[in-house]
Amino acid sequence: MMKSMMHAATRKMERMFGYDATYIHEVIDTSEAAGFKFMLSQLVGQHRQGVSKDAWFAAKLAAALSEDCGPCTQLCVDMAVRAGVSPQKMASLVRGDIDAAGDDAAFGYRYGMAVATNSPTSLDLVEQAGKRYGDKGRVSLALVVAATRVYPALKRGLGHGAACAKIEVANQSIAVKRAA
Repeated sequence: MMKSMMHAATRKMERMFGYDATYIHEVIDTSEAAGFKFMLSQLVGQHRQGVSKDAWFAAKLAAALSEDCGPCTQLCVDMAVRAGVSPQKMASLVRGDIDAAGDDAAFGYRYGMAVATNSPTSLDLVEQAGKRYGDKGRVSLALVVAATRVYPALKRGLGHGAACAKIEVANQSIAVKRAA
């Protein structure tokens, strides 16, 4: 019963975003307990409080890009656009034209990339996040970065890693460029 519900929820997400979640189905089929724990863990990456949508999704995108340049990154872009983030902002971030995405998105992207890659600038950006958004916003950003990185790592760990691909945003096919 629980297994079928988890598969159904995964299939719904696959249809909604045109995403292949074979690796999640594999987890569920291999161990119902692992599947259940994984499904619960997904809630962590959905927490957004005290921070703008632009900054939060930009941090999510940066975290995905730190691990992946294919389907997981595409999923982050699609989720952001579906949630109301401007496709042009997301396209700018994917192209590596960070400042063109606007102040909040640029900050979120820089924060997400610095934290995900353990950059020397991360502590300064964490402090800035607290000043910009308060503790709730800083926690939201930290959680989305940490949670987003799980998916590409899990896929690779199960042998489902995908090659880099151009990212589709607003009918544009964009080669990923990571900002310095």
